[in-house]
Amino acid sequence: MTNLFNHDRAGLERHFEAAGHRPFRARQIMKWIYHRGCLDFDRMTDLAKSLRAWLGETASLDVPQVVSQRRSADGSIKWAVRAGAGDCVESVLIPERGRNTLCVSSQVGCMLDCSFCATGKQGFNGNLTTAEIIGQVWLANQELRAQGQSVSNVVLMGMGEPLLNFDAVLAAVNLMLDDLGFGISKRRVTISTAGVVPAIHQLAKVADVSLAVSLHAPTDALRDQLVPINRKYPLAELLDACRQYINGLGERRALTMEYTLIKGVNDSPSQARELARLLRGLRCKINLIPFNSFPGSGFERPAAPAVRTFQTTLMDSGYAAMLRTTRGDDIDAACGQLVGSVADRTKRQARYRARLETGGETIVGPLHHG
Repeated sequence: MTNLFNHDRAGLERHFEAAGHRPFRARQIMKWIYHRGCLDFDRMTDLAKSLRAWLGETASLDVPQVVSQRRSADGSIKWAVRAGAGDCVESVLIPERGRNTLCVSSQVGCMLDCSFCATGKQGFNGNLTTAEIIGQVWLANQELRAQGQSVSNVVLMGMGEPLLNFDAVLAAVNLMLDDLGFGISKRRVTISTAGVVPAIHQLAKVADVSLAVSLHAPTDALRDQLVPINRKYPLAELLDACRQYINGLGERRALTMEYTLIKGVNDSPSQARELARLLRGLRCKINLIPFNSFPGSGFERPAAPAVRTFQTTLMDSGYAAMLRTTRGDDIDAACGQLVGSVADRTKRQARYRARLETGGETIVGPLHHG
């Protein structure tokens, strides 16, 4: 059985053509699935009975199974959904005045093991399918439909590195943007990457969605520890790829640089000045994210005055530096807290738990200069 959620419009048209059906049937199906939220072929009454019978025999419309749902005091909702046999991933809906932002996962766990992120400590057990990615958006839309609302913004900032699941993510993004899908503006769909440089170049050839880069450090020495992929793609290569990407989007678009502030590690005024120098000439805004704690991290959130000083230093250097409001931390749904349930094939999860039990978790020391 072919799960039709695994195809964007072009893929659906090819699927119908290959079976001897007219490609416009794909457009009809998409309206039923994404505009009306219908998963029952028999209810798609503008399709011939013979076509509905064929679909019932050869195709399915399967979205991820919701395993749990938790609501935060601030209105955020976190879902754990089934992904494959035994695994769960998490997505978070963040309602705000005038918009509904959904944080979507793209992998079961994460391969990159950034030191300040709970997801990385879960290890990795594979990529999500397009159906499992876009299904998170479909489920959230169903939640909002009763209120006459819909998902207005999508950020692929949940579990996993989106650019290491390139094809499935691209097909899902196509469905987010397509007027026959969710019809979300390209400015309101954001792919977040820790710095997979070849994939940034590849993305520039096929998409023009917003790009966010998980930077978190102004020097290679520190970023090597916080974001280990930096050892393969150091800052000079990453920023060159970023410049090429943003130059292709036009003068009115900007990148987002994500910077998690960790007490005594990357939060000093001198590091803010280093960051300003590093990003000089790059059209970007900077999102500052006070560290969100998780068990055994060994890190702390900076005090509010230190955060404000860091922000002010960047603003005085001419940058738009915004402080991200922490949402959903009472249900472990804030940035860096998503964990799901991962049948880890890297053994990283077991090693992390062993370090916690022995009190031996390694902490990055204060590498700044005042």
